[in-house]
Parts: sequence; structure tokens; C-alpha cells
Amino acid sequence: MLQEPQQPSNQSNLPPASFILVGIPGLEEYHSWMAVAFCLMYLFALLGNLSLLFLIWMEHSLHEPMYLFLAMLAVADMALSSSTVPKTLSVLWSYSKEISFDGCLAQMFFTHISFIAESTILLAMAFDRYVAICWPLQYTSILSPSVVAKTGLVALVRSFCVMFPTIFLLKRLPYCGKRVMPHSYCEHMGIARMACANIAVNIWYGFVTTLLSPGLDIFLIAASYLLILRAVFRFPSKDTRLKALGTCGSHFCVILMFYTPAFFSFFAHRFGHGIPQSVLILLANLYQLLPPMLNPVVYAVKTQIRRRICLVFTLYTTGLVTGGNNRKALAMRMKAMGCSCLPNRWIMLSPSMGT
Repeated sequence: MLQEPQQPSNQSNLPPASFILVGIPGLEEYHSWMAVAFCLMYLFALLGNLSLLFLIWMEHSLHEPMYLFLAMLAVADMALSSSTVPKTLSVLWSYSKEISFDGCLAQMFFTHISFIAESTILLAMAFDRYVAICWPLQYTSILSPSVVAKTGLVALVRSFCVMFPTIFLLKRLPYCGKRVMPHSYCEHMGIARMACANIAVNIWYGFVTTLLSPGLDIFLIAASYLLILRAVFRFPSKDTRLKALGTCGSHFCVILMFYTPAFFSFFAHRFGHGIPQSVLILLANLYQLLPPMLNPVVYAVKTQIRRRICLVFTLYTTGLVTGGNNRKALAMRMKAMGCSCLPNRWIMLSPSMGT
């Protein structure tokens, strides 16, 4: 068991030079196995989101608001998991359990800023579906490229403004030499509980900002979907209704995967006093990994992205593009697989280029 290092009394109220992250208390014997699982999930998340970004960047037909928001979501997913997982793996594998105080604040800041930005992007995606279904003729004018770009900027500015004060709220606290943190990464309330002073301001700030950022986002997303459902059930054709609902299916799944573990973790930390600490920390790690890992899978079932995936698979595994005849053969194979026409930029990037 790690013991608290002793510090001189005249320095006890100063912030510690560093914290020691324990990992997941009570499950130390399973740390190595959990690290392997977390590492695989993290690599899968990076691969999936980078592949999604590559497809959207390369294919001009995917340069629409819905897919541009999806690209922003992929970036936020990678930022969310990358802000914590590398250090968590180091802690679980016992390579380095120590993190500097400023490094801990930075990790906390980027973790929460990524979460709030992702929540804002999910709200923007809900608005995108609302406009597409309820105002289809005005879709391109309402969600112009400049509006999409400004939405991404708003997500960044909003999350920064919400989280920036927490740095000063944590720096003002005395820590009385406490350094051992029973967690695998740094988050706002985890750091605040290390203090030897009243942290009511931190608690209330965290509660209010949760209600006014992700909480408000959930309310507006729910309102958007209620309006979407009201509009959909007014469509005369059953096929039209099913098609409209199908366009929202993947987004709704992503919303559930993102908010359910996050809010369960949030309320369990505040009201679930009977829940073991190891369960809370394990859940906190999973909500950093599950949405980034599963979001690309959920959106890969969408027709246009699925076609691009099959295009890449055909290009880079068969190497058929070596001339006019093979290009025709590749086009025929892609058509049989449900893929669209082969763009010139994919021809240029084929593994047989120049042969």
C-alpha cells in the first residue's frame, strides 16, 4: 500500500509537486490484464477514427454537414481517449505512476474539454438531422460550410470557457502534502478531493456546469428528436417515414453510448455511496474508451461510408488497378459490391500506381 510522503509543515498548504496515481484500487492483481484490454480498445478507437477521417477527407461526396460533423466527432473522440489512456496504461503496467501537479491539471482540462466539445458536436448533429427532415429545401442554406465551421469553433470556445475556471479553483486549494490519488487519471473532483479544505465551490461549479453544458445539450437533443418524430409521423408514406428514421438511427445510438456511461459515472460519484470505488473508476475508464471505439463502427453501417470502406478494401487488398482493363474490372467488382464509381483520386492512391 502506498503511503503518503511527509512534507515539511511550512509547505503543507502548497500544491504538491506531483501526484501518485494508484490505478484501480482493489483490482491491482488484474491491472496488467485490464491494461491489455484498454490498449486494444484504444488502438481500435484510433484506427477506426483515423480511417473515418481519411475517408471523409478523400471523398468529395462526403463533404456534407452531416459527415463534417462526424469528422469533428472523430477528432473529439481521439482527443478524449488520448488525454487519459496513455497515462492510464503507464499506471496499470507500473511503468510510471507519478504525474506532476501541472500535468495533472492539464490532463483534467483536456479530458473535460474534449467531453464538452463532443457533447456540443452531438447537439449540432441532432440539429443537422432536424433541418434535413423538417426543412429539407432550406438545408444547404441553413447549414452552409461557414456555419459548420463556426459550429466547430463554438464547440471549442464553449468547452474552453467552461473548463478554464476549474484550473484556478483547484490551484487555490491547500493539499497538506497529500499525493496518493486513488484513480487511474486526473479529473476535476478527483483532484479536489485530495485537498484538505472545503471544496463546496468545486462541487457546485462541477454540478452547475454539468447541468448547463451536457445537461442542456441532452435537453435540446431530446427536443430536436421530438420535433423530428412529430414531422416524420406526418409523412404520408411508410417507406418515407422509415427512411427518415433510418437517417437518425446511428446518431441516436452514438448519443446513448456517449451519455449513458458518462452520466451514470457522474451521478454515481455524487449519490452512489454504496458503489465500490473500483467500479466507479473502471466505469470512468470505460466511458473514455467505449464511445471512441464504437462510434466509427456505428457510422460505418451508413451507406455512403460503407461504400467507401469497400472501395478502400478493394483497392488495397486486390491491387487490381494496373491499367485500363483492370480499372474496368475493378469498377465492375465495386458495382457488384454496392460501391459507387471510382474517383480519380483513389486511382492516384492505388498501390499499383506507376506500374
